[in-house]
Amino acid sequence: MTSTPAPSSRPVAVVTGASSGIGAASARRLAADGFHVVAAARRADRIEALAAEIDGTAVACDVTDAGQVATLAAAVGERCHLLVNNAGGALGQEPVAEADLDAWQAMYASNVLGAAAVTKALLPALVASEGQVIFVTSVAADGAYEGGAGYCGAKAAERAIAGAMRLELVDQPVRIAEISPGMVATEEFSLTRYAGDADRAAKVYAGVAEPLTAEDIADCVAWVAARPAHVNIDRMTVRPRAQAAQHKVHRVGV
Repeated sequence: MTSTPAPSSRPVAVVTGASSGIGAASARRLAADGFHVVAAARRADRIEALAAEIDGTAVACDVTDAGQVATLAAAVGERCHLLVNNAGGALGQEPVAEADLDAWQAMYASNVLGAAAVTKALLPALVASEGQVIFVTSVAADGAYEGGAGYCGAKAAERAIAGAMRLELVDQPVRIAEISPGMVATEEFSLTRYAGDADRAAKVYAGVAEPLTAEDIADCVAWVAARPAHVNIDRMTVRPRAQAAQHKVHRVGV
């Protein structure tokens, strides 16, 4: 963990899963917008390099580890203006009859329990700072698809956390938002889902001229974060133009 303190003149943003993809892009964008970013992820070398690049703070944190979440909260301290719950991801795409239930548990642990744990730990600082929580979920939460039962269920559960908290904190100066991306082409999401199978990962985006990028979602995170304090963006669904729905994607030459 780096020791760079969060300057009192800059609002503090915590981004989980900041070592790559949407998390790293969001950390860079929020830093450019004036936040002191606390970049949290398991891969310490990556977030330390990122923190040095954006003049932020790196905290090695596996969101499924209670002790590491406590360390993150201690590093953040009493001020937190924005929490971006981005850590998580998909593992596998087998039908239920062939499900790897260990992978399901890992997805639930990172996407659901991890998001809940970090939010719970930072909530006092968020309330004190009249802050905001942004959950990065997925259009997988909208409904099931073949082979997606585990991931769809995890993201639907994460969405439920956001919805419940919005009701529970209605009398508190904290906003709860959700950004629900569709097809985003990042360097690791599909590779991780398919256990490093590059050919299978590439087929996800085959023939799609312009899937979303991590920077597209970071732009959405920054826009939601910049709304006036009385404005809450309950949920923003973001897809590439080529993806009309989960099951409807325009592909050329495939």
